[in-house]
Amino acid sequence: MTEPAIRSVHARRIWDSRGRPTVEAEVTLSDGTVGRGLAPAGASRGSREAVDRRDGGTRFGGLDVQGAIASVRDEIGPALAGRDPFDQAGIDAALIALDGTPTKARLGGNATVAVSLAVLQAAAASRGLPLWRHLAGEDAVTIPLPEIQIFGGGAHAGRRTDIQDFMVMAPRARSFAEALEVTAEVYRAAGAVMAGRGLLQGVADEGGWWPAFTSNEEALDALVAAIERAGFTPGEEAAISLDIAASEFGRGGRYRLGLEGRELDRDGMAEYLMGWCARYPILSIEDPFAEDDAEGLARFTAAVGDHIQVIGDDFLVTNAALVAAAAQAGTVNAVLVKVNQAGTVSEARAACEAGRRAGFGTIVSARSGETEDVAIAHLAVGWSAGQLKVGSFARSERMAKWNEVLRIEEALGARARFAGLTALPFRRSR
Repeated sequence: MTEPAIRSVHARRIWDSRGRPTVEAEVTLSDGTVGRGLAPAGASRGSREAVDRRDGGTRFGGLDVQGAIASVRDEIGPALAGRDPFDQAGIDAALIALDGTPTKARLGGNATVAVSLAVLQAAAASRGLPLWRHLAGEDAVTIPLPEIQIFGGGAHAGRRTDIQDFMVMAPRARSFAEALEVTAEVYRAAGAVMAGRGLLQGVADEGGWWPAFTSNEEALDALVAAIERAGFTPGEEAAISLDIAASEFGRGGRYRLGLEGRELDRDGMAEYLMGWCARYPILSIEDPFAEDDAEGLARFTAAVGDHIQVIGDDFLVTNAALVAAAAQAGTVNAVLVKVNQAGTVSEARAACEAGRRAGFGTIVSARSGETEDVAIAHLAVGWSAGQLKVGSFARSERMAKWNEVLRIEEALGARARFAGLTALPFRRSR
């Protein structure tokens, strides 16, 4: 029987979780199979990541995507017609070559990632396989340890705190389902703590509580209080993960903390963060220094990397070459993997595999501007990434992804292997 080929590629404008335009691509194969890919969008972005193509002007605040849709219609679709949908690497290489820029700026990273994901979905559907199994082949897979936002800050919450994400991890959980149970209790307790203090002001972009703290440390104290109110011991059943997103307020080795009205140099920032590591049950810190501060990252990782995961996001931008260089230099010990940050599925997978070869923690991540697409849940499982970061324990674009992993774990039954703490680069057991 003749293998199916790509028959057509179509794009449409849809709307993300912030009510902003984004791109959905639809790939139809010669056997009638259809696959869809949806492009998310970030608010906190690394300077070297793939660039969305936006129209500018006044319509929708300049964020419309008609140019990106035209890229799919006029260039990408004709270039992919007749190609093998099971050759994901070849498809993605064609997209990279067609764009011709290092950041997908000509066609638009939102166009390339939507098409890349759509081809992947179509190939899996044509074979009658769930996406995670199509990705893994015959290999065993690992169910990821979740990192889940409780309080949102930074660019995701009107900069109510300088720190972007205050999250929890469940280090003692024996399954993904149990990790979500722990999180549900902490999330609910955090809302009650905030309401009791008169600090509750809705939810942030990723669904975390949006409180009115007077200092960054107050948020940490409130998170510890929420863990205790939920009936857990901080650092045991529930531990803390932070996304500092330092590139948002740091440059040239200087860090300006707007909430606290002060500026720190590199050494002061290190002292500030290491003080937190000594006083709070922190297991993971993302982007503790700005993307231009490799020296700060290296010093910090040398100081805490034997017991804390130090993640590169803006610093690594889901780039395999940057991951390999970071491993050699010792700047971080984990990589965040965002498919739209790279611009294609294959580039994101290469970054994940580079991290695994280096002994890094590997975390598949959503973006602050998300859609109902659950593909990243399948990527995290199919690539056995070990960790998954989706946002909070609220809002359907987040819960759809958590719930999808629950379904995969249930489908695997006795074969399900939950990563737990083995997903962290220091492999600490309890």
